[in-house]
Amino acid sequence: MNKVSCVAIDLGASSGRVAVVDCDDQQLALRIVRRFETPRRRDDQTGYQCWDLDGIESEILAGLAAADGASLHSVGVDSWAVDYVLLDADHRAVAPAVSYRDDRTHGVMDQVFAAVPAAEVYRRTGIQFQPFNTLYQLAATARQQPSWLARTHQLLMLPDYFHFRLTGVGANEYTNATTTQLYGIADDDWDDDLLAAAGISRAALTRPVSPGTILGETISRERGQRLKVVVPATHDTASAVAAIPLTGEHEAFLISGTWSLMGIESARPFVDATARGLNFTNEGGVERRYRVLKNIAGLWLTQRIGQESGTRDEDLVAAARTARPWRSLIDPEDARFLSPPSMIAAIRGFCAETGQPEPADVGALARCAFDSLALSYRRVMGELEGLLGHPITRIHIGGGGTQNRLLDQLAADACNVPVIIGPAESSVLGNACVQLIGLGVFGGLADARAHIRRSFPEDTMLPRGQVPHDAWDRFRALGQRRPPSDAADRGPIISPQAPQAPQETTSS
Repeated sequence: MNKVSCVAIDLGASSGRVAVVDCDDQQLALRIVRRFETPRRRDDQTGYQCWDLDGIESEILAGLAAADGASLHSVGVDSWAVDYVLLDADHRAVAPAVSYRDDRTHGVMDQVFAAVPAAEVYRRTGIQFQPFNTLYQLAATARQQPSWLARTHQLLMLPDYFHFRLTGVGANEYTNATTTQLYGIADDDWDDDLLAAAGISRAALTRPVSPGTILGETISRERGQRLKVVVPATHDTASAVAAIPLTGEHEAFLISGTWSLMGIESARPFVDATARGLNFTNEGGVERRYRVLKNIAGLWLTQRIGQESGTRDEDLVAAARTARPWRSLIDPEDARFLSPPSMIAAIRGFCAETGQPEPADVGALARCAFDSLALSYRRVMGELEGLLGHPITRIHIGGGGTQNRLLDQLAADACNVPVIIGPAESSVLGNACVQLIGLGVFGGLADARAHIRRSFPEDTMLPRGQVPHDAWDRFRALGQRRPPSDAADRGPIISPQAPQAPQETTSS
């Protein structure tokens, strides 16, 4: 084949990047042409934390200009989930694009459950309970800013909005639609009862298009070149998983970055009481495959430690290597680690509260975080095995966190299975590969993954040491301190993107 080049725009809640991915008969080549901090602002009238849509669009256009030296064929945008833009009849934003980081949804879940019980919400959608899901954001808007919804003619998730800005075509995309907790698994369509509970009209939403759909064209400003706008898997985790070269049902994926997302790819969703009690989510994927996964507080923990102490990531890892292992542990799913004023104080306070030594220096703090994350992976792997009824034999780790080889090795040791490392740039690769499927370059996901495997050599880490039994027992006891998710009717509150994160290492 002749070389085909795609622009993959990967928006993270803290940082974004624009990449050019070239494809020929033999391999893929990737180069990042622009990185930027994701622009955000506080709304003057409401005080809400919001995304700066104009600022993000300017960064996208600057990225396209930086990529314009190549002969480009297509472009597509992915981003984090749950956030959206409301448009009026003239296709203008009705209101600011409020961030899931804002606390306006406090208490709204219970109000929604009065209309549709929590168990029924999960049965219909298969989506984990988090207070900032689109369902609860809209319900909050209906109560606090009803005029916004009264003027709304269309709701677009963030990547949908930027595709609209590029093409003039407003369409909802499948993978991101499934994250809203408004989309019914059984009917494969928007759920009318949940839309009513959210206060949004079905007329404001389109039947979602599949990843790989050619939405229209845009013209690059620098050379006047026409690019097809091909909708990727617009949820960044769906793009990242598409780039993981999974080969069998006994393999799990772990997208490692600011947050860790661990799960399996499945032809069917898991929506029974066990899955709900464990707060697994069933998000839509490429080729209608489900991503059955859990969110784990990932490198957000050490990013905050580094930010507060003025220590670089590589220095934190080096200090953690020399620190005593398994000495102090935390439960990363504890809500206190979601967005504390001080992560260092939160970790030390948790250790003191649970009768453990308080980590004294940055090495001990980072080691506490890494050990605890590795044990979280082991816990989730065990829960996955319980859902599946068979063992997980390998874990594929993708995302920027793959560069942390200490954590990669700890994951292999804790889970006692081989860990396959790579690719690091999984979101942008998955984004581009779905574009290439839409352009007819690849025959499907299996073809794309085979190309990725040839282009980006994998590294394998084997277990080298065992976790002490007492460390595992202590860690499990820490998790039992949290209220059971069934009792809370909503599960642990953990975010797929870190509030106020200093830097995204992957946009998952």
